[in-house]
Amino acid sequence: VDGIAELRRRGKRVLFVSNKPLEPRTNYAAKLTRLGIPTAADDVITSGYVLGHHLAHHQPELRYYVIGEASLRNELRGHGLAVLDELDDQDPREVIDPAGIDAVVVAFDRTLDYRKLNTAYQALMRGAWFYATNGDKTCPMPGGAIPDAGGTIAALETMTGRRLQLLAGKPSTLTMQVALECLQLPAERCMMVGDRLETDIAMGQNAGMLTAVALSGVSTREDVARMATPPTFMIERLSELPALVE
Repeated sequence: VDGIAELRRRGKRVLFVSNKPLEPRTNYAAKLTRLGIPTAADDVITSGYVLGHHLAHHQPELRYYVIGEASLRNELRGHGLAVLDELDDQDPREVIDPAGIDAVVVAFDRTLDYRKLNTAYQALMRGAWFYATNGDKTCPMPGGAIPDAGGTIAALETMTGRRLQLLAGKPSTLTMQVALECLQLPAERCMMVGDRLETDIAMGQNAGMLTAVALSGVSTREDVARMATPPTFMIERLSELPALVE
């Protein structure tokens, strides 16, 4: 908390980037504010927001079938996109007719069932676009982790023989493009801070940013030592950040 406050006191803009498409940006902002970090919705970027922003600008006419939870469907609809409801009139144990589905969006979905998998499979086999919010294999939770969107993507790729065509979340360049658009700054004047080398740090490096891995999360010094291109900085806690910037 103190580290973020000091950065802001120095006039630095801080954005919070999350691969989770489970809640609207307003909810994440409210959570951060309750933790003592006053945050506006415009200071939060989620993979769901990034995907909605991109599709609204590039394929607004398509009809989207979403493997995801209600918040993501609402996010996409908020961008003016047509999000289809479940095909409840069809038997999920049979070959579902995916007529009307132009694109399939895969996301973290704790309500995933056979109907959703079957519907997405049938649509993809008939040529629907194949998109995802994030590719995380697991989502950390108290006591361990639970399956995330990566497993669903892999299952559909295996079943259909197709490959994902667009990934919105980290380490995708789409997320960085939206972040830089919000900041109105070139990448070389920004720093990406995170605890996952394969997403947070990889995205920052690909964009040409300074990077700092926080060792308070999932990555360790041993993980960093194995990297061909390590992050610019390693920190134990966010309170160390102000010392790294001008």
